[in-house]
Amino acid sequence: MNITKKEQKIIQRALTEWESHGDLSSEKRQQLSDSLNIATFDWKRLSRYSFWAASICIVVSMGSLFADSFLMEYLGRFINYLNNFVLYVIDNVFVIRILFPTLIALGCYGWGFYRQRSQEQWHYSTEAILFFGVVFTALAISQLGVALDNGSGHIAPLFLIGCIIYGLIGFVARSGMIWLFFLLSLGNWFGLETGYMSGGGTYWLGMGYPIRFVLFGSVLLFLCFVTQSLLQQRHLLTISKIMGLLYLFVALWILSIFGNYSFNEWHRLHQTALLPWVILFFLASLLCIYISLKTDDGMLRGFGLTFLGINIYTRFFEYFWDNMHKVIFFLILGISLAIIGRYAEKIWHTQSKNCE
Repeated sequence: MNITKKEQKIIQRALTEWESHGDLSSEKRQQLSDSLNIATFDWKRLSRYSFWAASICIVVSMGSLFADSFLMEYLGRFINYLNNFVLYVIDNVFVIRILFPTLIALGCYGWGFYRQRSQEQWHYSTEAILFFGVVFTALAISQLGVALDNGSGHIAPLFLIGCIIYGLIGFVARSGMIWLFFLLSLGNWFGLETGYMSGGGTYWLGMGYPIRFVLFGSVLLFLCFVTQSLLQQRHLLTISKIMGLLYLFVALWILSIFGNYSFNEWHRLHQTALLPWVILFFLASLLCIYISLKTDDGMLRGFGLTFLGINIYTRFFEYFWDNMHKVIFFLILGISLAIIGRYAEKIWHTQSKNCE
C-alpha cells in the first residue's frame, strides 16, 4: 500500500493504539506495518497540478485562437475545403465560431463520460477532459451571443443556457468542478436577469444587489438542506454548501459596508445607519458557529469564524481609521493579528503532535 509520510504517521499511531488496547496482536500489527510503503514522491499531487496547469495553458491557447482573426480566417478556409455542405454553411463566420467549439465540447463530454465509466482510476485526467468541455461550451455560448446580439444588452439567457448544460453534465458526471461552474453561472444569471428587469437600475423590487444575493445564498442553502441526500449521492453537497455560504456571507459583508443604498446616498450616511446590517452580519456568523457546534460541521465553523473576524476587522477600520492615531491603530492591529497567529500556531503544533 503506497502512502505518504503523513499518512504513515497516522496509521502507525492507530495501530499502536489498537495494540495497546488489545484489539490487535503484535504479530498482526507488525504485518500491517510491513505492508505500508512510503512513497518517496507524491505522484498524485503532481498529477493533479499537472492537469491543472495543462488546462490553463490550453484555455489560454484557445482564447488566443479565437481572438486572432487571421487564424480564424484560415480555419474557415480549411473547413470550406471539406465538402460542399460545409462550403454552403460556412458563409457566416459565426457558424465556424459556434460550430467548432460546440463539436469539441461534445467530444470532450463524450470522452469524459466514457473514461469515467470504464477507466475510473484516471480521475484527474478525466476531470481535465470535462473541464475542456466546459471551456469550449462557454466559447460556443459567447459566440452565439455575439451572433444574436440585437443591442438590447440582455445577456442573462446566455448564462441560463450555460446553467442548464453545466447543471445536467455536473449532475450526471458527479463532477464537483462542473457543478461549481453551474453554481457560478446560476449566480451570474440571477444578477444579470434581475438587473435587466430593473431597467439597469440599482434596485429590483426595492432590493440592491447585496440583498438579492443574501436571498439567493439563503435559498441555495435551503435547497442544499432539502436535497441533502440526493446531493450526497452525487458527491455535490459540499461544493453546493460552500457556494451558498459564499454568496450569503460576501453579500452580508457588502451590506454591512454599504447597506441597501446607492453610491450617492451612501456618501451622505452616518455610520449608525448601517448598524442593522452590521448586527445582521454578526448574527449570521454566530448562527453559523452555533449550528456547526451542534452538528460538528467543520466547514460551517470555519465560515462562521472567518466572517466573524472579517466583520470585526471591517468595523475596526471603519470606526477608528480617521479617529485614531495611526501608530496606535497599527499597533492594535498588529497585536491582534499576532495573537491570532500564535493561537493558530498552537493548534498546528497540537495537531502535529497528535499525528506522531
